[in-house]
This record gives sequence, structure tokens and C-alpha cells, in this order.
Amino acid sequence: MGILQFPNTAYASPPVPGSPMGGVGFQRSGTRSYGGNQVFKDPKTYSFLEELKSGKGRRLELSDIFGHIVEFCGDQHGSRFIQQKLEVCSNEDKESVFKEVLPNASRLITDVFGNYVIQKFFEYGSSEQRRELANQLEGQILTLSLQMYGCRVIQKALDVIEVEQKIKLVSELDGYVLKCVCDQNGNHVIQKCIESIPMERIKFVISSFRGQVSALSTHPYGCRVIQRVLEHSTDELQSQFIVDEILESVYTLAQDQYGNYVTQHVLKRGRPEERSQIAHKLAGHVVQLSQHKFASNVIEKCLEYADAAARGILIEEIIGLGDNSDNLLAMVKDQFANYVIQKVLQTCTADQREVLLGRIKLHLNSLKKYTYGKHIVTRFEQLYGEELQEAGS
Repeated sequence: MGILQFPNTAYASPPVPGSPMGGVGFQRSGTRSYGGNQVFKDPKTYSFLEELKSGKGRRLELSDIFGHIVEFCGDQHGSRFIQQKLEVCSNEDKESVFKEVLPNASRLITDVFGNYVIQKFFEYGSSEQRRELANQLEGQILTLSLQMYGCRVIQKALDVIEVEQKIKLVSELDGYVLKCVCDQNGNHVIQKCIESIPMERIKFVISSFRGQVSALSTHPYGCRVIQRVLEHSTDELQSQFIVDEILESVYTLAQDQYGNYVTQHVLKRGRPEERSQIAHKLAGHVVQLSQHKFASNVIEKCLEYADAAARGILIEEIIGLGDNSDNLLAMVKDQFANYVIQKVLQTCTADQREVLLGRIKLHLNSLKKYTYGKHIVTRFEQLYGEELQEAGS
């Protein structure tokens, strides 16, 4: 199996679900569309919508629009009205609305305004209504996962429906997992699968990543999915290959704008031996990586989470051997590496701190001439003023 090639895609996500604020409704029976604006044939429907828009009419109830629910779902103000009512209405009124929504669910799911009504039913509907609505998703999970509004509906459904129905629905993505992961909409569905379904029940999702972990970790959407796996995996035998593939490419991943987040994730959540492996694989390049925009964050996490032995190796490399202060000085003056030095201060031993303060003491005046050097000297003086005065004397 060759390495997966990913298209260049913008780092973007679907808008956070909430009440819609713009867009146009879809054309339905009983309406005509002129110049992109929806025109309602039914005077009653039009009148009610005008009342909602103006906010000056009488207080409308769901019963006022029975028979016209679908038209209202496709209108910005109508959709919001129905959403609000579904949160507080009686079960009888909710069922009346549901009977009109269900036969039209497929087109409402992908509608700019209608999708919010479907989501609201998954949130506030009865167990039976949720089950029936989820049945409407069958046969179109892939298409909906890749669609801006459909992907939100699927995520909401996966939050609330029964596990067996979840598994049945997402099985339609078998063979298309990587396609979804690399899609700005579909990646959210895969993340939700990982979060809401026991990993052992969706083995096809995890197995599709084998041999692709490094490539996925450097992808704007793939890196999120890999992090979700690391968070929710309960079967080490099933998902250990994920960590193993990260460790194999850790030097490259640490320097990547997305891969560095995956690497940090392993450092924060991984086993002690995995943290130690990362530190040892980066040793010998600490000064260079500390001056890198992305890798510097990884070095900080190594200092924070690696064991004392691994951390000691990194710190010794930074402090320098004998009287050699070149590495330390280069880092103190650097816009990224100076933060690594601050982390060293927080994590080093007393002996290492003494050496560090001695090195800084020798170059106090010259460091104050540099923007970041001045910053770090001020920090040193705040923390260790007296020790800094005494160091090296």
C-alpha cells in the first residue's frame, strides 16, 4: 500500500452548529423562487413568516403553522421559530411537527436552515423519533458526511442514538475513511465516530490508518483525527501501531505545523517509555529544534513530561560542556528558544541551575542588548536575583 497523497486544502472547519444567520432556503412544493429569493404561494404561510420577521405580530404557536412545517424549516426565521418551540412544546405538538418533517428529512438535512430543525429533533425528540430519523440517514452516510450541513446532522445523531444503530450507520464509511478524514466536513464525522463508539466496534476506522499515520499527522484535518484516536483508544494491541508510526517519524513531525501537535499529544498522554523515546530521538538536535517555530513547543513538552534521565540529556545539551556557552547564548537570544530556556529553569536540577546561572552571569550586559535576551535576563533576575549576583563569583 503506497503512502497516501493528500490534496492541499485550507485549514477550515464547518461553522459551529447554532442558529443560522444567513443564506437562502430550498425550493419546495407550494413555493416559487425568483432571483434567489423564496416566494410563498400560500398567503397564510407568507403572512406568518412576515409576522416572525417583524417581531411585531401576535404570539405564534406551532399549531398555527401545522401543514406548513416544511416551508418554515427552509426559512431563516421559520427555522429558528420551530427550533425554539421544539425545546418547550408538548409531546403532542412535537409529534405533529415530526410527522411533517420525517417524509422530508432527506432534503432538510442538507438545507442551510432545515438542518438545524433535524438536529433539534435528535436533541429533544423521543427515542422513537430519533430512531426513525436516523433510519432516514441509511444509504447516504458518505454523501452526508462530506456535505456542509449533513455532516452536522450525522454528528448530532451519533451523540444520541443507540450504539447498535450508530454502528450500522457508520459501517457505510468502511472503505471511505481516509476520504472523509481528508475532507473539511467528513473529518468531523470520523472524529465523532471515534469519540462516541467503542473502538473495538469500529476496527475498520483504526485499521485504515495503518501505514498512513505520518502523512495523516501532517494533514490539517488528519492530525485532529489521530489525536482523537490517542485520546479514546482503550485497546493498546489495536492502536499501538499509531504511536509506533509517530515515533518512527518524530523528528520530522516535531517540525511540522500540524505534526508537532500530534507529537505533543504523545508526550502528554503516552507511556513513560514512549516519552523517553521521543526525547532520545530529538537529542543531538535540541538547539536547532528549540529555535524552530513548531519544534520548540515539542522540546518544551519533552522537558515537562520526559523522565529525569531523558530530560537531563536535553538540558546538558542546552547548557553546553565545559565553558562552552554558545548554545545557551544562541537560544536565549532567539524568539522561540528563549521559552525553552524558561522551561529549563522550571525543570532542571539544582546543580544544572547553578551552571545555567553561571553562564548567564558571564553575558548579562551583552544579552540585554537583544530583544529576547533582555526578556530572559529580566525573568532570571525576577526569579533568582540574589543567586544571579552570586553565581560565578
